[in-house]
Amino acid sequence: MSDAVASPATAAKPRRQLDRAVVRFAGDSGDGMQVTGEQFATEAAWAGADLVTLPNFPAEIRAPAGTLFGVSSYQLQFGSRRVYTPGDRLDCLVAMNPAALKVHQRDLKDGGLLIVNTAAFEKKNLDRAGYTGNPLDDPALEDHYRLHKVDITRLTMDALEGLPLNVKEKERCKNFFSLGLVSWIYTRPIEPTVAWITKRFAKNPAFAEANTRALKAGYHYGETAEIFTECYGIEPAEMPPGLYRSITGNRALAWGILAAAERTKLTVVYGAYPITPASDVLHEISLHKRFGVRAIQAEDEIAAVGAIVGAAFGGAIGVCASSGPGIALKAEGMNLAVMAELPIVIFDVQRAGPSTGLPTKTEQADLLMALYGRNSESPVVVLAPMTPGDCFFVAYEAIRIALKYMVPVIVLSDGYLASGAEPWLIPDPKTLPDIPVSFRTNPEGFAPYVRDEATLARPWVRPGTAGLEHRIGGLEKENITGNVSYDADNHDLMVRLRAEKVRRVAQEIPPTTVNGPAAGDLLVVGWGSTYGTITAAVEEVQQSGKAVASVHLRHLNPLPPDLGQILRQYERILVPEVNSGQLVRILRAEYLVDAVGFNRVRGLPLSTEEVREAIDQLLKDKR
Repeated sequence: MSDAVASPATAAKPRRQLDRAVVRFAGDSGDGMQVTGEQFATEAAWAGADLVTLPNFPAEIRAPAGTLFGVSSYQLQFGSRRVYTPGDRLDCLVAMNPAALKVHQRDLKDGGLLIVNTAAFEKKNLDRAGYTGNPLDDPALEDHYRLHKVDITRLTMDALEGLPLNVKEKERCKNFFSLGLVSWIYTRPIEPTVAWITKRFAKNPAFAEANTRALKAGYHYGETAEIFTECYGIEPAEMPPGLYRSITGNRALAWGILAAAERTKLTVVYGAYPITPASDVLHEISLHKRFGVRAIQAEDEIAAVGAIVGAAFGGAIGVCASSGPGIALKAEGMNLAVMAELPIVIFDVQRAGPSTGLPTKTEQADLLMALYGRNSESPVVVLAPMTPGDCFFVAYEAIRIALKYMVPVIVLSDGYLASGAEPWLIPDPKTLPDIPVSFRTNPEGFAPYVRDEATLARPWVRPGTAGLEHRIGGLEKENITGNVSYDADNHDLMVRLRAEKVRRVAQEIPPTTVNGPAAGDLLVVGWGSTYGTITAAVEEVQQSGKAVASVHLRHLNPLPPDLGQILRQYERILVPEVNSGQLVRILRAEYLVDAVGFNRVRGLPLSTEEVREAIDQLLKDKR
């Protein structure tokens, strides 16, 4: 915290230094917990901490107040050292009502800080949460936690006295009181939040004044209330120099598309049908039409993918995003791009469950669908980002590969990456790889399926180019000529050529990074959003001197060419996934290794603790 923010009252109370802290705000879906968490994350980042966030909210637009399934929460871990995950056990829980306490109490570590809004613990809310009595009257609560009973609602109303707002409007400001209080507890600067409030409510000065007052009232309550005897300091993290910003995975995907558009100078046609949790990519893309992006909100998923296939044929970059149910509907359109060998990119922001499932919860269960979920032999390139910030680079890389190899590419993000945030070092655009674009214009020797010797890519021709007219469609093509062909040998050849084109992308995959010893007792293999959890767990085990390493796969089809050799250097292989075991099946089939899966499908990221326990158990079984 800067000297400008610290006050004499703050200095009067002891400040204990911490390396990191895990904080969760929880309340009704209408209590503003997402805004509260986002602003606290901004404060933490502004003070120089490294951080990872975990928003968690119900699928309903406004779930019934006070109910367990209507609880919304926002968790973050921030610290002065590298932070890989949003944390397992909570150091601080802010529970705005009984339902929030009941749902989240089990995650608060013994001796953790528990702040409750006492005004919400009335009979109707207790009944909705399934309490037979008031849990705040149970001595066991104070035995296990540092309980602070704060009438947040009343204190907020007092702070806003005299403002021309009704009771309901004033009460809605209580989330900023809780934010101010927790900002004082962890000595986070409130100036970024004040600036955000001022901008957000620029057209409504009364709301801006109310939220600012509530924020400062909560901050000063921590300074002056006797129940809070100390606060906590966390030093800035040592991070590479440069310009940082907080970024979510969905925003990073959108910006990766924009960067590719800028680098190639091609029009990007983004076709989408709104679906949670992918819709924010469309929202972000729509804000930046000046970069040559044309966003289409189609009438359905099939129309969206059809639009981008047409765009790719027309010489534009065709991109769309959806979640699992929408990707299933896009399968026929993707197959058309496979047959016509056109460059399209499909983002699958995975969510939990088959059918509608759990739209706002995370999962990694679309891997097999991405690899095999289309009829016939239909190979596509499959990539997966590791962190919210990595979504930018994977989106950019997906477009580069699609254009170079004239092939569809699927990017597997998920709900955890989509909504989660981290500090992101904004890259120098000059350091991004070039994306060469070449349209065939010379008719001499032209044939629609004549191929580049290195990539097997067919030529990209803009419609209307004289002498280069050719047909596309879903029927099998004759090699070279592109004529419709029913010849058995030709079909076998074309199937093999399409597969080989995808395999040749492996020639551009960099050497696989091994986190730990190059050989040993155990290798932990992961993909996608499990990166932080696996890395944290493996590094904890390594500190005890065990020969454990990890690799994380960004390229899932084709797999890295050196992966088989790496796998053979370890006695055991563990594959943690948020599915029932998909990558582990692929590794067993491709490399004939005795890989063991660790699988949880709860709509939540894996925890570091459970992955570490799985590692320890596998090492124990080995002995």
